[in-house]
Parts: sequence; structure tokens; C-alpha cells
Amino acid sequence: MYDIDLGVDCAGLQDEHPAGYYRYPFIRPASSFSPPPSSAAWHAQPGGERGYDYIVVGGGTAGCPLAATLSQNYSVLLLERGGTPFANANVSFMQNFHISLADVSETSASQMFVSTDGVFNSRARVLGGGTAINAGFYTRASTSYIKSVGWDAKLVNESYPWIEKQIVHQPRLMPWQKAVKDGLLEVGISPFNGFTYDHKFGTKVGGTIFDKFGRRHTAAELLASANPDNLRVLVHATVQKIEFDKSGKRPKATGVVFKDENGMTHRAVLSKRAGSEVIVSSGAIGSPHLLLLSGIGPKAELEKFNIPMVLENEFVGRDMADNPLNTIFVPTNGPIEQSLIQTVGITKLGVYIEASSGFGQSSDSIRWDHGIASAEIGQLSTIPPKQRTHAAIHNYRRSKQNLLHEAFMGGFILEKIARPLSKGQISLTNTNIDDNPSITFNYFSHPADVAQCVDGIRIIEKILKSKHFANYTNIDKETTEKLLKMSVEANVNLIPKHTNDTKSLEQFCKDTVITIWHYHGGCHVGKVVGPDYRVLGVEQLRVVDGSTFYDSPGTNPQATVMMMGRYMGVKILRERSDKAGGV
Repeated sequence: MYDIDLGVDCAGLQDEHPAGYYRYPFIRPASSFSPPPSSAAWHAQPGGERGYDYIVVGGGTAGCPLAATLSQNYSVLLLERGGTPFANANVSFMQNFHISLADVSETSASQMFVSTDGVFNSRARVLGGGTAINAGFYTRASTSYIKSVGWDAKLVNESYPWIEKQIVHQPRLMPWQKAVKDGLLEVGISPFNGFTYDHKFGTKVGGTIFDKFGRRHTAAELLASANPDNLRVLVHATVQKIEFDKSGKRPKATGVVFKDENGMTHRAVLSKRAGSEVIVSSGAIGSPHLLLLSGIGPKAELEKFNIPMVLENEFVGRDMADNPLNTIFVPTNGPIEQSLIQTVGITKLGVYIEASSGFGQSSDSIRWDHGIASAEIGQLSTIPPKQRTHAAIHNYRRSKQNLLHEAFMGGFILEKIARPLSKGQISLTNTNIDDNPSITFNYFSHPADVAQCVDGIRIIEKILKSKHFANYTNIDKETTEKLLKMSVEANVNLIPKHTNDTKSLEQFCKDTVITIWHYHGGCHVGKVVGPDYRVLGVEQLRVVDGSTFYDSPGTNPQATVMMMGRYMGVKILRERSDKAGGV
């Protein structure tokens, strides 16, 4: 344990953010950074150079629990490109879930992008990462998934509860969710497994990071478990590249270059103590993007943008996948309470069935585009496919603020492909880390994905005809095709539609695909990183996040990504302890 000054100069610092924005004393703006001072504690380290034992790039779903854990014994600098979630009402409250996703300003907690497939999507840009902008559903990966990844099951089963005790809650089951639960059981997605975090075939109610008051608890709150003397968190700190020492046999990461909220550039370096590392936890898009900009990737792509090559690796940014989502909007007889995902049907057909309801019915939110959680997708989006530009969609959002609230009554039933075989990639468009790279997912390019989607839509059709929906909807057995047609005509993506072909469920799947933000891959184990998540061919560099996944874990991945951060933190601490004991 080190009693150290972690290199943040707060003297004379003026901050315009509201009270509570930083919450913890170790969180400061990036502009407050200064190199660690020359203190006795630092000079006591082998080599005498001032620096951090760990620099974690990305204060997201994995990065927060990872940094908190490592800080128990070592000095940690956590760099997050966005702000904090703590005083942001759009992040903190469930009723505003859709607003943060619709906010396309530069200060938004989400950064919008459109894949080359034509599907609108979002990346987190806030401390807490995806846990600050997602639908909150918390459920563990299956035991078979844990085994296939090669994780230590005992440590996994210690790491999940570490998360759950701090930020996870049992939801109050909302009426729409109950109807979907009963409908799933009626059509044979059984047994009912009750409330559980575990991944089991059948129908279940999972956990949530929203408490009983509808307040969100993000991965950023896991930083409360850190050793405050050893952790420094900088927000609005955008890492531009990783720096390397290339004088040895293999390149060795030595630190990072980042810019602060004022555009000033800073350099943070690693300590020369054995075991010090840069750990990239920037997400499935951010992590491969940063590796490419730092000189690790396909030779031709690096040369195209005049990026000095540190290590050639053709697999960086390759074989990415996004779990395709298709939704059917169900009009209701009257207003229905808001709900995000609480109930899930885990089928044996390779699809998951989930639901949401009631968003877009309040006067303060009617003007927003609510993504998958709004009735406008089902009824009110009228922009022709070829005219769905960013500007046109923004104009459409503004034009509907005078619509009657009653037009928004309804809910969604969602189906997600569990393990898509369709793969894509990211590639550079320029060398600016702030800009999204070019992102392609190739949704439904593999026929097996299309077949599974059709199976999922057929399950939804059966649920819509079940007796448990009679009290909520205007649906009879003849209207399901009308709902499909409505979803085809209205779905907000840029894919040309086939509105006269709703009897072809295969075409319906392709036309109405959207995202549930569970994209993954780009830094796969065995291709970009080893089993210990160290980047192959490079020293002192790891990647710890969903970019290493071949498949998205569980029905919704956030639980396992947070667990992974805690798991790897503990594993690294144990490894260093074992080495120290053997000296």
C-alpha cells in the first residue's frame, strides 16, 4: 500500500458543474491533471520513475469495477472520455431513459452512430459506461458460457455478488411485464423460474439496476469500493493513443496521451515497477479503435492513415457482431405504465423474448425520439426510408411535440438473436478518436440468424393471441399481420422496406432490424489478446471488456461485463501477490 499523491492539482480550479457532479473526492476534471510529484514514496519504487501502477482507459461497465479492485493495493489512474452520471437527470431516472439516447449533443451521455447497415445505434460516453444509458436489466451468463470462456467458476461466483450487493435490485413487476410473462408461459416457454439472476431455460424475472424509486445505479457507484488513497479518476479525459517503448524485442506500453475538456494534451506514464500495465476498457468499439490509432492492427489500414505501426495484427476490429433485435408494437386499450425489461423468455431456439412499455406519454418527453422503447416506432414514424437522414429525423422529432399523448399508448415485445453468426468489422475513417469509426455488423447475412428471427417472431405472434393479452390490447387473431405491416412501415432505420411482403417473416426480420446495444468482439481472445487478456505480441497492455467476447453473455451482458472487471482485478492482484511471495 502506498501513501502517494496521485498527481491532480486542484489549486485554483474553478468548476461550473452542479453540486454532486463528482460525488467522490478522487474524481476530478481532466484539466486538473499534473504528473505525480517527486515524493519519497515514488522514489521508493524500483527504477525511481514517477508513474502509475495501472492506467485504465475507459471508466465504463468493466473499467469502474476493475479500477476499484486494483486500487486496493496499487496506484490507479482511470481515464474516462465522458462526464459523470451523478447529477444527470436523463441518466439517473428511468422515466428519462429514452431522452439520454435521443440527445445527440456533444455533451450527451450517449454518442449516436449509424452502422453502414443503416441501423441507428449508440455508444456510452459517461462514467459508468453502458450501465448509465441502458435499460437496466441484470442477469448472469449461463454456466456453460463461463466454462466456454475458461473463467474460474469459483471466482466468477464470488465476483457477481460483489456487484449485486452494491447496485442491483429486485424489480416490482409491472402489468405489461406480467402479461408478457403469462403469455410466454402459455405458449410453452417454461418453466417459470421466478425472480433469479441465473440463466435458465424458461421464463424468468431478472434483476435491475433501477431501485424502487426508479433511480439508476451505475457501475460508477462501484468506485465507492475503491481505496481512495490509491485511485484517481479523470473525466472528460479522451485518450488519443497508447505510447510504446519499441527498443526491446517486443513493444512495451509505457503510458497514454490524452486531451482534457479544454483540448490541452497530457501524458500519463506507467511506473517502472514490474507488473505495471495499461488496461484498455473502452468497449467493443472504443477498444479496437484505440488499438488501431495506437499502431496495432492491419498493416494496410495503418499505412492508409500514416499511423506508425507498432504491431501488425489483421484481427483488430474484425469479426464484430451485434445481436439483432426485432420488435412488434402492440397498441393498448388505454395508457399503460412505463416499464423497461423485467421479464425474459429464454427459449431453446436461440432467441430471447423481452418487453418494454409506456414510454413517450408525458408532456416533457413527447418531443423525443425514444428508440426501441417508444410507441412512435409503431405508429408515428412517417419518414420514407431513403429520406431518413439525420437532419430529417431531427426535424421529425421537433414536429411531433403537439401530438396528442393518447397516440403513444402501447408496448413492445422484443426478440433478440442470442448468438448471431453474422459478423462485421470496424475500420478507420480518419485519425480523430472523437469520431466514430466506420462500423458494419452485416445483420442477417448468415441464413441461420434469419431462421432464428423467424422462430422468434412466431413466438411473439402466439403471445399476442394468448388470453393474457386480451385485457391490454385490441388484438384479435386476424390483426397480427397488420401489426407486422405497421412495424415495417414505421421502423426507424435506413434500410429499404418491403411493405407489401409482411407474409414473409424472413423479409420482415431484415427490414425491421434494430439494435439492443449488445455489440461485441473486435479484440477476440486467441486473435488479439491471450486468455489472460494481454494483447498478443505486446508487453504491459491488456484489453478487458466486451470486445474480447465471441458471444454476448446471458440475455443481457452488463452483469457479466461488470463481473469481468471485478474478476480480472482480483485475478491480477492475486497474480502479483503470488509473484511477490515467491521472490
